[in-house]
Amino acid sequence: MTLSPAPVPATGVRRLTATLYGYAFLDDFVLLYPVYALLFADTGLSVWQISSLFALWSLTGVLLEVPSGAWADAVSRRLLLWLGPLLTAVGFALWVLVPSYGAFAVGFVLWGARGALGSGALEALVYEELDRLGAADQYARVTGRARAAGLLAVMAAMGAAGPVFALGGYPAVGAASVLACLLTALTATRFPEHRTPGTGGESWSAALRDGLAVARGDRSLRRAMLLVPAVGAVWGALDEYTPLLARDTGVPDEAVPWLLLLIWTGATAGSLLAGRAERLGSGGLARLLAGAALALAVGSGARTPAALVLVALAFGAFQLATVLADVRLQHRIEDTGRATLTSVASLGTELATVAVYAGYATAAGVASHGTVFALFAVPYLVTALLLGAGARGARTRR
Repeated sequence: MTLSPAPVPATGVRRLTATLYGYAFLDDFVLLYPVYALLFADTGLSVWQISSLFALWSLTGVLLEVPSGAWADAVSRRLLLWLGPLLTAVGFALWVLVPSYGAFAVGFVLWGARGALGSGALEALVYEELDRLGAADQYARVTGRARAAGLLAVMAAMGAAGPVFALGGYPAVGAASVLACLLTALTATRFPEHRTPGTGGESWSAALRDGLAVARGDRSLRRAMLLVPAVGAVWGALDEYTPLLARDTGVPDEAVPWLLLLIWTGATAGSLLAGRAERLGSGGLARLLAGAALALAVGSGARTPAALVLVALAFGAFQLATVLADVRLQHRIEDTGRATLTSVASLGTELATVAVYAGYATAAGVASHGTVFALFAVPYLVTALLLGAGARGARTRR
C-alpha cells in the first residue's frame, strides 16, 4: 500500500504561517523597547530633544509609507521584509556604540524606513499566498495570531530587558536587539512568494498610479481603507501613555509593569479572537466599538487599579477591531495594488496617530490622564454610529 503525500496546500499554509508567526515574534522581541527612553535621558538629551526624535520617527514613516507600498507591488515583497530589519539593526547598533543625538536621529530614520518597508508588503504577501493556496478565508485567524505573537514578544522583551540590563547595561540590551533584528531578517527569507515582481506596473510609480486608480473607482474599497485608521489610530497612540494612566491610579511605580501586562494581555486575547469574529458585519463591529468605547471611558475615568480591567477589555476589543478592519480591506482589494492600497490606509493611521499625540499633549495640560483617555473614547462612539447607520442603510436597500 502506497501512502499518499500530504496535500500541498496544507503544507504550504503551515510553512507560511510558521514563518509569519516566527517573524512577528522576533520583529517585536526588542529588548531596547523598555529602556531606550532611559538611554536618551542618560546620554544627556532634554525632553524637547527626545520629543523631536519621536517626531522624526513618525515623519519618516509618513513620507515613506505610500512609496514603499508601491515599491512592494513593483518588486519582491520578501526582499523588503528582510531588508527592513537590517536597517533597524544598523540603527540600534549606532545607538549603543556612539550614543548621541545624531546617532539616535539616524537610528529613528532607519527604524521609520523599516516600518514603511514592511507595512503593506507583509499583509499583501500573506494574503496572496493564502489565496493561492485556496485558504484566503483563514486570513483573519492567521493575521490575528501573528499580531498576538508580536504582543507576546513585547511582553517577553519587557521581562527580559531588566535581567539583561543588570548583567551588561545598554551594550548588552543593544546587542540582544541587534541579534533579534538579524534573526528577523533571516526568518523573512523563508517566506514563500510566487507572484511575479512588477505585476500591476513596470515601476513603483506605475504601481502607485494603478493602485490609487483602483481606489478612486471603488467606493466600498475607499470605505474599507478609511476604517483602518478610524479603528487603529486612537488606541495605538494611547498605548504610549498607558504607563502614565497606570501610575495615575495611585499605585507605586514598581506595580506599573504589572498593570501594563494586564492591559496587553487583553490586547493579545483580542488578536486571538479574530478568526471567530470574522463574520461580524458592520452592525456587529459597530456594537463592538461602542462597547469598547464605554469600557475605555469608565475604566480610565475611575482612576483605580481594578478599573483598568475595563481598559484591558477595551484594548482587546480595539485590537480585534483593528484586525477585522485589515481583513475587510484585504478582501475588498483585487490583485492590483494590494501593497500600495494597504500602505495608503496605513498612512491614514500614521497621520491620525500624530494628531492624537498632539491632542493628548494639549488635553493633558489641563486634565488627568484618566480623563484624557475617557475623552478619546468619543471618536470610537462616532465610528460606531457611522458603521451602524451604514449597516441599517444596507438592510433598507435590500
